[in-house]
Amino acid sequence: MGSVQKRGRSIFRARYRDPSGEQRSKTFATEREAKAFLATVESEKARGHWIDPRESKLPFEVYAAQWLLTKANVAPRTRINVEGRVRNHLVPFFGSRPIGAIQPVHVRSLIATLSGSGLAPSTVKATFLTLNQIMKTAEIDALIRRSPCIGIELPADTSDTEMVFLTKEQVASLAAAISPRFHVAIFTAAYTGLRAGELWALTVPKLNLLKPSMSVTSSVSELNGRLVPGPTKTRQNRTVSIPRFIAEMLAEQITRYPSPEGFLFTSERSGQIRHHNFAQRQFRKAVAAADVPSNLRFHDLRHACAAILIDGGWSLEQLKRHLGHSSIRVTSDRYAHLYEGHDDALLQRLDREFRASPPVASPWPGATITAIPDASQGTG
Repeated sequence: MGSVQKRGRSIFRARYRDPSGEQRSKTFATEREAKAFLATVESEKARGHWIDPRESKLPFEVYAAQWLLTKANVAPRTRINVEGRVRNHLVPFFGSRPIGAIQPVHVRSLIATLSGSGLAPSTVKATFLTLNQIMKTAEIDALIRRSPCIGIELPADTSDTEMVFLTKEQVASLAAAISPRFHVAIFTAAYTGLRAGELWALTVPKLNLLKPSMSVTSSVSELNGRLVPGPTKTRQNRTVSIPRFIAEMLAEQITRYPSPEGFLFTSERSGQIRHHNFAQRQFRKAVAAADVPSNLRFHDLRHACAAILIDGGWSLEQLKRHLGHSSIRVTSDRYAHLYEGHDDALLQRLDREFRASPPVASPWPGATITAIPDASQGTG
């Protein structure tokens, strides 16, 4: 237990030992305040919630820099994005403010400031999520009692970038409009749903032409002019089944455009594809020449794949595994609207199959089930 000592006419010093046994003290204007403080300290120590007041005074900018040094196991592109949010938005706002002094009201003020500056809602959300990670880590490190990133309302996403869904005919039109070297790449993207980085990282050993499928285990991105290999976006490997005609196309691709490094798709100079260059020099020209929407992005081929598979009767769970989403909720949020009317089509198919089969014996002797009476006609 701590003790209270009177030091002068109106100074009371509360003395106690922290969980490590180090002697600590704090002064108050009244004995009552000093005793209340000691009671709180003992309670926090007993529950393991005691926070070192010296640590909680650490400036946010200092702790954020320390946090970045320990931010491991992230893709290079993700690290650059996170560092940019800390450098451009979080440190300028919080600066040298003690990390223990940051309250929910300050976080709400940050969101309001970023939104008011004209930043896109997606950027504001990403910045908040980075702050949330920092403060959660500070909570784990016992610098703060709890993260202030609670009860925060984020701006609604008002992005006008819409998904474009191509038909099978439009996919064929786009493939016909692009350089023959990338003809198969368009079909592969539209029927496998691979992300651009995953597609350009594919190698021949990852392809199984006997049981048409491919192993998606890596991705490639461009950072500061360098191509950097890394894991998939969700850091999960997956096996993607492919139609027989895609397998046949890929076999022809390997024969026509062999790669010394074993890549399935290569640039005009037979090197590894840089997506930015491909998009500007090849894809945009093909979009302009093909019978497809002018705002088509390469990533929309992934959406085309989803639409094609849903039209073929695939479930959300099958789609999730095929596209490599992190959760079924991600799949549902993006593509659930494509299932509207899907149940009706399936039920109609079941009905056609039933009627095309031999008559079913009726449970009533001497009768067979033929057709459902039209209830709207009445029975007369």
